[in-house]
Amino acid sequence: MDGVRLRRYGIAAASIVALLLAGCGAGEELVPIPDGIPPGPGAPVPVIDLDAPGRTAALLNGWAVDRADVLEIPVAALEAYGYAAAVLGRSRPECGIGWTTLAGIGSVESDHGRHRGAEVRDDGLVEPGIIGIALDGSPGVAEIRDTDGGQLDGDPVFDRAVGPMQFIPQTWRKWGVDANGDGIADPHSIDDAALTAGVYLCASGGTLQTAEGWSRALFTYNRSESYMKDVRDRAAAYSVGRRV
Repeated sequence: MDGVRLRRYGIAAASIVALLLAGCGAGEELVPIPDGIPPGPGAPVPVIDLDAPGRTAALLNGWAVDRADVLEIPVAALEAYGYAAAVLGRSRPECGIGWTTLAGIGSVESDHGRHRGAEVRDDGLVEPGIIGIALDGSPGVAEIRDTDGGQLDGDPVFDRAVGPMQFIPQTWRKWGVDANGDGIADPHSIDDAALTAGVYLCASGGTLQTAEGWSRALFTYNRSESYMKDVRDRAAAYSVGRRV
């Protein structure tokens, strides 16, 4: 990865809603491409030393502080989105993913790590951890029996999506990356979760600078046109400095 600090690199996990809407075949056509995509890239992320030790995303603190209140995004979450976009800008320049897309997903999935009163700490860890519903096969819900002994989601019977970007344990265990240099790929870290989501989107869409690539990536992340439109609208708002 051109020296970028990643413990593992590969396709990331699917969000919980993708699982709820699973069952679409590999050959299924994409949903119609919405107007107004890809969303704009938003305020440029300053150049930083991507290989600096420790939580490198913190080097974007000034950039994030300047925008956090206006956008109503926690500073640490905004740092994580910007850092993930910068890392992928160097390692996957052809992808062209913007921090706004990651912020749009984070907003839809967990209100940027604030779902049900959770908070994003200054080090990027979300507390208390965000745990999704049991994937127990009830109406409208996929059935996924436990794959991790409840280690990540606390459920030894069924899997549940975890963290601010909502990854299921089996996919996180396989594809999760360490973005903050602590040696652990943690789905409850918004740094790790944002970069993992970015890796997946770039692998799925190829280039997110085109409407086709962006919609393909988002549809792979979550097979729902309404979800894709929600992410698009929120990302577009962030790109022009508006809160959602």
